[in-house]
Amino acid sequence: MSRRCQVTGKGVLTGNNVSHANNKSRRRFLPNLQEITLLSDILGASVRMRMTTNGIRTVEHNGGLDSFLLGTPNRKLPVEAQVIKRRILRAQERKAAQPA
Repeated sequence: MSRRCQVTGKGVLTGNNVSHANNKSRRRFLPNLQEITLLSDILGASVRMRMTTNGIRTVEHNGGLDSFLLGTPNRKLPVEAQVIKRRILRAQERKAAQPA
C-alpha cells in the first residue's frame, strides 16, 4: 500500500537532515496518514480509506464523503477517489430510476 492520501493525493517528500556541523543526510517526510471509515449516505455503507488529516478536514468541511466527491471535478481526484465517486453516481442513478 502506497503512502499516498486517497483524497488529496499527498505523498512522501524527500529532503535533508542538516546537522549543526552542516552535514547533510537524506530523509523522508511522510504524510500523516490515517485509516478512516467514512459513511456514504447514497451507498448506504461505510467506505474505508487512507487519508491525511488534512484530507479528513477537507471532506468534513464539504459536508461528508458524498458531497465532497460529487462536488469535486475528476481531474482533481486521485484514481482511488474516482472509483468511489463512480460507485456513488451509479447508486444515485439506480435510486432515481426506481419507481416511487
